[in-house]
Amino acid sequence: MTIRIYNTLTGKKEPLEPIEPNHVKLYVCGITSYDYCHIGHARSSLAFDMIVKYLRYRDFKVTYIRNFTDIDDKIIKRAAEQNTTSEELANRFIDEFYVDMDQLGIDRPTMEPKATEHIQEMVDLIAELIEKGVAYQAGNDVYFAVDKFPEYGKLSHRNLEDMQAGARISINELKQNPMDFVLWKGSKPGEPKWESPWGDGRPGWHIECSAMSKKYLGETFDIHGGGKDLIFPHHENELAQSEAANCCDFVNTWIHHGFVTIRDEKMSKSLNNFLTIRDLLAHYHPEILRFFVFSTHYRNPLDFSETAMQDATAGLERLYSCIHTIDQLEDRGTSDAEAIAKEKDINKLNSMENRFQQAMDNDFNTAQAQSILFDSVKILNRIAAALPESPAASDLQLLKESRETIKRLAGVMGLLSEDAANFLDNQKKKMLAGIDIEEATIQKLIEERYTARKEKNWARSDEIRDELLAHNIELKDGPEGTTWTVRRN
Repeated sequence: MTIRIYNTLTGKKEPLEPIEPNHVKLYVCGITSYDYCHIGHARSSLAFDMIVKYLRYRDFKVTYIRNFTDIDDKIIKRAAEQNTTSEELANRFIDEFYVDMDQLGIDRPTMEPKATEHIQEMVDLIAELIEKGVAYQAGNDVYFAVDKFPEYGKLSHRNLEDMQAGARISINELKQNPMDFVLWKGSKPGEPKWESPWGDGRPGWHIECSAMSKKYLGETFDIHGGGKDLIFPHHENELAQSEAANCCDFVNTWIHHGFVTIRDEKMSKSLNNFLTIRDLLAHYHPEILRFFVFSTHYRNPLDFSETAMQDATAGLERLYSCIHTIDQLEDRGTSDAEAIAKEKDINKLNSMENRFQQAMDNDFNTAQAQSILFDSVKILNRIAAALPESPAASDLQLLKESRETIKRLAGVMGLLSEDAANFLDNQKKKMLAGIDIEEATIQKLIEERYTARKEKNWARSDEIRDELLAHNIELKDGPEGTTWTVRRN
């Protein structure tokens, strides 16, 4: 089977064909380190963590580079506000970034270069662009001349003439073309600065990724990734300056994940719908956030809501419950009893890994992969519920082997890494903490409501629902019965 990936550059799914056989070289734009990470950062880090995990599961060697932007206008501004240095601020939030990533169980990349540690590589690349006539100095600044690169706009599928028509030139603009972008910024009083042939200053944002990816992955590499918001101008500009300097293709495949929305609006501090990773992990187990992120294909918008997180909680608990059920069968003795598992169920379970791979090979379709796991869990639960005290050896072996397959496949998404009994117990304790009603009372009311509904006593059924809701207990009716969760205020 061949992995096919949607390539932003070509607008279609293409087979993964690494330049070096079985060795994928991947570069992902990391954070600008001036604040705590939000759920959008979580989605990006989780998406590429999943992609790397899957590629390694499929026996590819992966060299994964993710950078830190540790010098930037936002960093300088925030450092001034906090009466500290840009270096101290950036390093502090890099440390905080690692705290969040470690909590999420994200594997460290092969290398994580910082922009400030690669100034010379950027200066050398800028000098090469000037020498080739595609960049120019204006005062102490240096700009890339977009009209010197005929293919400018090919990644974002934009026309340069249309972009120019919509641009405005400020009064003291030194650019030859309004779309030209800065490669080197002349220093301003009180700002961090480095020496260069064009005077003291600091690099522009776009040049850092071109310089660092070239150093660690070469002039052409396999995959470049980031959020859709980076397609233009950041990745467009990276592509232009890299290909203009190196005279060869920059990247073979461009991967971009969708935005995170909250109530269908893009997350924004100005809209007061900004959620940090720490906000979420204060209430949810890290694997619940992972499950939620991967329940949607990485290229689609991901809409956050409490309902979606409750659904993710229930879904993950269902997987763990199945694992726990099989774990409890571990010590059962077997007998000559007739096997319960039917041939079609055995075939379905034995094909689980193949079907999972087909889903993931189709542009890392984690949503479909999750449904395959649930399909298997449904079969396993049915078999486990029907087992006699001393089951047939073949049934028990089927359950155990399927359990291990589910755990291995879910591991691609960073799921089911906990002991099932401990996870479920901790989830129950968390759910019960802080509510002012006994679990036995909740269950008794649910049973009474079931009887009322059976007798078509809808008034009493609604009274019970409202009574529980007053205790922040929400009921959810499903094909397997009524479940309950604690509503967060």
